[in-house]
Amino acid sequence: MKYGARNQIKARVTSIKGDDVMSLVKFDVIGPAEMASVLTYESVADMGLKVGDEVKLIVKAIHVLPVKD
Repeated sequence: MKYGARNQIKARVTSIKGDDVMSLVKFDVIGPAEMASVLTYESVADMGLKVGDEVKLIVKAIHVLPVKD
């Protein structure tokens, strides 16, 4: 199956809590993970980003989609 999301991180389920309607599933990330971001040239310049810089990645999303192969 193909997915539209480019940022894919392998993870292991660590806990499941819930009721008949909703469940909270927690994960631990397995191994190295890589993410990507699309920024304007101006934003990159304003932050002074360069290869090797250490940054925080703040993920702003409404869904984390677990997929079991």
